[in-house]
Amino acid sequence: MIPFLELKRQHEFLKKEIDNAINKVIKNSHFILGEEKKLFEQEFAEYCGKKYGIGINSGTDALILALHSLNIKRKEEIIVPVNTAIPTIMAIRAIGSIPRLIDVNENYLIDSKKIEPVINKKTKVIMPVHLYGKVCDMDKIIEIAKKHNLKVIEDCCQAHGAEYKGKKVPIGEIGCFSFYPSKNLGALGDGGMIITNNERIKEKLILLSNYGQEDKYNARIFGINSRLDELQAAILRIKLKYLEEFNKKRRENAKKYNELLSEVKGVIIPDYEEGHVYHLYVIRHKKRYELINYLKEKEILTQIHYPIPIHLQEAFSYLKYRKGDFPNAEKFSNEILSLPMFPELTDKELRKVCEEINNFNNIVA
Repeated sequence: MIPFLELKRQHEFLKKEIDNAINKVIKNSHFILGEEKKLFEQEFAEYCGKKYGIGINSGTDALILALHSLNIKRKEEIIVPVNTAIPTIMAIRAIGSIPRLIDVNENYLIDSKKIEPVINKKTKVIMPVHLYGKVCDMDKIIEIAKKHNLKVIEDCCQAHGAEYKGKKVPIGEIGCFSFYPSKNLGALGDGGMIITNNERIKEKLILLSNYGQEDKYNARIFGINSRLDELQAAILRIKLKYLEEFNKKRRENAKKYNELLSEVKGVIIPDYEEGHVYHLYVIRHKKRYELINYLKEKEILTQIHYPIPIHLQEAFSYLKYRKGDFPNAEKFSNEILSLPMFPELTDKELRKVCEEINNFNNIVA
């Protein structure tokens, strides 16, 4: 069996270090707002080339609190791509704001050319999503934001270590990360972080994530309970040391996939870029479901990210979008397929995946 993702391999490699980190936390018995969280916040912020990190309960909470930190209100609009994970949009809905959806380009990312036409008096934030480990056209997005006095919050939940013109994300003032176990940098549970260079926003986020309390029993502002715990922070500190190595292996795998699939008819492969971190390796094929079933018969597991565009989800029907409003996203949703991709994927396994895709094409041709 070739798994889509195999976390056991990574955890077996890191087991001794992770065990020691967990035992250290248990020995200290300081499980919330302790030294491990503080150190990981510093280390991950430095890794991203920014000043401040605020450890949060999840990537979704990171987006929610980032919006709160900018005082975004109900009924105000957030520009966001239609091709994204449901949590991105749920974060906007959670604060009562309105997602203003934008179609995507050939790289599955927000089409920066389509942003300005939907900006209106209610627009407050542009939320680009660095999907699949690819980075959006940030120069253009930041230019548009400055022109219209808008804020930018980057959803970096699939882009740990991804680079844009030599700089790691986030490129703008605020970036939100998830440490869900399957991410390039994953915890052994939920976790997230907001990265910023803005000290005022950092101070507000600290309050927002801890009941609004400046100190115990003294709440200054609205806040919730959303704190990265010590066990997850300690584990993530271990994994952070290996993130560059893991991302390098992902890039190597992506390059091999491209080489082996470039001549296979019917398969559309992603562009290869050194700055991308290939959280997912996504191809397109017009006979996707037939290919999925064929690969499954050959004991090769795949996934679809994402089969139903946001505007066609029942939960977002209130936005009044219709089928046909976002042609690129709709087309891609019928063709995209994520192949096995993780640092420990072997050359033999990768070649087997490509061999069977080629065999499938020969059968259906």
